[in-house]
Amino acid sequence: MPSPALSVEQCYPALLARDARFDGRWFVGVTSTGVYCRPICRVRTPKAENCRFFGSAALAEAARFRPCLKCRPELAPRAGRPVWSVMDASRTLAQQAAAWLDQAEGAEDGAGSMEQLAAHLGITSRHLRRIFLAEHGVTPLQYLQTRRLLLAKQLLSETSMPVAEVAHHAGFGSLRRFNAAFAEQYRLQPSALRRGQRLNLSACGEPRLALNYRPPFAVDALLQFLAARAIPGVEEVDLAERRISRSLRVRHQGRWLAGRVELQFDARLPRVWLLPCSAVWPAVASLMPGLRRWLDLDAEPAAIDACLGELADASLGGEAGMRLPGCLDRYELAVRAVLGQQVTVAAARTLARRFVERFGEPLPEGQATAMVHRLFPSPARIAVAEVDEIAELGIIRRRAEALIALARDWPGSRFAAGLGTPTEALAELQALPGLGPWTAQYMLMRGWSWPDMFPEADVVLRKQLSPPDAPLLKPREVQQAAEAFAPYRSYAVLQLWRRAALADAAKKERSP
Repeated sequence: MPSPALSVEQCYPALLARDARFDGRWFVGVTSTGVYCRPICRVRTPKAENCRFFGSAALAEAARFRPCLKCRPELAPRAGRPVWSVMDASRTLAQQAAAWLDQAEGAEDGAGSMEQLAAHLGITSRHLRRIFLAEHGVTPLQYLQTRRLLLAKQLLSETSMPVAEVAHHAGFGSLRRFNAAFAEQYRLQPSALRRGQRLNLSACGEPRLALNYRPPFAVDALLQFLAARAIPGVEEVDLAERRISRSLRVRHQGRWLAGRVELQFDARLPRVWLLPCSAVWPAVASLMPGLRRWLDLDAEPAAIDACLGELADASLGGEAGMRLPGCLDRYELAVRAVLGQQVTVAAARTLARRFVERFGEPLPEGQATAMVHRLFPSPARIAVAEVDEIAELGIIRRRAEALIALARDWPGSRFAAGLGTPTEALAELQALPGLGPWTAQYMLMRGWSWPDMFPEADVVLRKQLSPPDAPLLKPREVQQAAEAFAPYRSYAVLQLWRRAALADAAKKERSP
């Protein structure tokens, strides 16, 4: 089991320096006040003998510390997830359990949630509790309670939402249970946070929520990657305003909500502002973790860039703080991966646009904008489609058949549920007709936000890693060369793809 407290010798120097690299990786509890803070907190630094250090907010709250009202631990980026190993099957299950709890639909009984989670993972609730405690230092119920209370604290601090709605959106079954849990854990009433609060409002006067990250962040590189692949009608990327808007479906209490979200990078702070439309506000608890994974807000760029070395060196064409774009819908990502096989990014985007126009649904009235007005097709719709319906869009029949097979397999897919290991997921995906190694690897890299994937047969990667004026490296040789970037090979892929794209753009500019 992990130690409930980290060493003072290890953490106190970083606390003195208010080192942002450790933000979200640990928290400091101050015994003289009973409060826990982020390492970047600007209050007067406590004496070392009064400090206890914890690897998570849940551990700090389990030790009966309450969150600081100044630095607001609920805004801290989360610690990056560990890379899976064949020797850590229990650890993998514990991480998958935490991911499930992060996206729990809320308003459920805690014990019932644990039974559902255990069934989802295919283990007993007793084994779930044991492996979760060993990995995270708290029980699943303690983890879930901390997550809900911190979200409630953020909603109370940043919106004018009635307390009853805060309780509901944070996942509490009743206002009475919420008030009791909040008062017991934080030793104040929820309404006390509202005194003198300054709301975070958009230009239109709507509430917005803060999603923080660790700098550096190659924002332009991320947005350019997403813009090149944005499907008209489904998503819009405004490079000048550093803003993304897109449609989505999100599951909440057994039903699907359809709407739109907008995210904008703050010009001064390491922060992204989230503006959900009214239709998806009820699901904000399960929505926020997915948005963080989509933009890779919990990455630890210092560790990643150190591993990549010269690839992340700006003087050599790299980008410090490169992020791994994930997805909000694994099915959508899987379809786009199939459409992108052996064609250019622009051609794949054209096929995706036709696919959405033919099989997608319009956003509900009042949720659409001129640029974002359509939902990506659901697997249920494609599962009953005919091959000819898809092929007439300019998609070759073999890929049309693959899309239908993928949709029919989807309800029981372990890839869709995020279960198992990458090796198992790759095997499952490649067993489907029309899905080769590159497609499956790309789906894992972005669909699972897997940090250590490298599609060795990718032509661009082969060109980038091959010596100048020499034959292309063979896939086996490429894989060997990529070992130098483990365990962050997915980030190396993005650096190499971007380097190639910039070189092609410069070549076009020089052409007469």
